[in-house]
Formats: sequence, structure tokens, C-alpha cells
Amino acid sequence: MSDQHVGDPAADWKPTGIDVSVPSVARMYDYYLGGKDNFKADRDASDQLAAAAPGTQALAINNRRYLQRAVRVLAEEHGVKQFLDHGSGLPTQDNVHQVAQSVHPSARVVYIDNDPIVLAHGRALLADNATTTVITADMRDTDGVMQHPDVVKLLDFDQPVAALFVSVLHCIPDSDDPGALLRRVVDRLAPGSFVVVSHLVSHDDEVRERLTDFMLTATQGNWGRVRTAKDVTAFFAEAGLELLDPGLVEVSQWRPDGSEGPVQETTEWIEFGGVARKP
Repeated sequence: MSDQHVGDPAADWKPTGIDVSVPSVARMYDYYLGGKDNFKADRDASDQLAAAAPGTQALAINNRRYLQRAVRVLAEEHGVKQFLDHGSGLPTQDNVHQVAQSVHPSARVVYIDNDPIVLAHGRALLADNATTTVITADMRDTDGVMQHPDVVKLLDFDQPVAALFVSVLHCIPDSDDPGALLRRVVDRLAPGSFVVVSHLVSHDDEVRERLTDFMLTATQGNWGRVRTAKDVTAFFAEAGLELLDPGLVEVSQWRPDGSEGPVQETTEWIEFGGVARKP
């Protein structure tokens, strides 16, 4: 992937207490989307990953377009006005708050990420938006997230909320049980709430192992693993969720409307997911 930056942000800004020599998943994703909130280590790791799996940049773009479609469908067709975005990454162009608030100007959005740079940049980007905020938290700490003052201030959990887990559950290792995380969140949501999920999957054992090892090495162990479509299907079933049509699919095939991104060069791994309702 070509470097789309004018200079290196790290040359102008040295974030205190953050080791920018270690790639961040949020900043790698930002780079794939053409953003500027990333550092050399993020770009190098992204380029290496794209060489190992040539469809990765297209995968990232398609995943962002899926997020946008899912949020628009929930806002327009189901009247959802509250969104809780787990592992949000950087709230850059055409993100959840922009899509939701284009439908419902009063829609409330909370972004959650554990990268301090996401907090710093997100707060700056959202300084004039009273109904959207970013918090730094470990999304595995469901009680801590739900009881965070900024979350309590913006979201009413007695009313439907859309909980987003877009391209993030694969960052959680099996030992921390991403399926249990999904169930904990669903248990705290009002009936009529929704869940949006996408997850990196592969049908090939060797590919799953190779790409999982790459990400674990690149992030110094701050990752989970590539899983199977069967694993992701089980997450939904065990949480008692009702899938919206077309069910669980490769994300560019979820309610395509002409906004899909480029076709992946390879499909060694794909983003697999869907949208479901809590009955």
C-alpha cells in the first residue's frame, strides 16, 4: 500500500506515555482507510500484513462500508437512536455518529477503545458534538463500561441500544471468551436492542494459524485469533439473538446497496458477520 501521508505524525507529535513503535490495531485500520492518525510502525505492519494477505486493505474498506450500512439500516428502519461501539478505533470520516445523526440528529453514540491515542484524537474531533463521546476502557470489562459516567450520561439502557462489535472480537483471545463478552452485553440491553458483529474468519487451518501468528507478533500479544464461520455463528446462537436478513455473510454481501468497496484480491480471510435483534 502506498503511503498517503504528508509527513509522519510522529515527527510532529510525541504522545506522552505511549510506545508508538508498537503497532496498534486501531491505527493500522486507520492507515488502511487512508487516515493520518497512525505512525511508522503501524504503516510498516499494515504493509507487511497486506503482503501476507493481499486482500487485507479491501477487506478493511468493505468492513467500514458494512458498518455504515448496518448503522443506517438500524437508524432508518428500526428507529435506533443509541449506539455503543466496542473497540471503535479512530472515529474518522463517515463513522457511526455521522451516519446515525444524519438520520436522527439527536442520536447518541459512545465509542470505546483501549488505545489512548483514540481518546486524544477522538475527543478533539468530537469537541463540538454533545451527543457523542469517546472513552478509554477495556471492552471486556462490561460493568466498567456500562457504569462509566460518560456512558451513563448519554445512553439509556432501558431503551433499545445497538451494541457494535465490528472487526474487534478477533482481538480477544479464547482465554477471555469473546462469546461470553457478547452475552454479558446482550444481557444488559433492553428487548428490541440490536447487535452488529463482524469477525475475521478463514476456512483454512494453515491460514488461520499463519495470520493469527502474524498479528500476535506484530502487536506483541495484544490480539486474539482468526476463527471459523462456525465459531461466529455460535456467538449469536448462544446469546439468543434473532438474525436480520440475510443472516451471517461475508460483510460486503450484507444488504449491498452499491456502496461496497473493492473486491478482495484474495479471500484467505474475510470479515464475516451480521446484525441481530434481542427479542
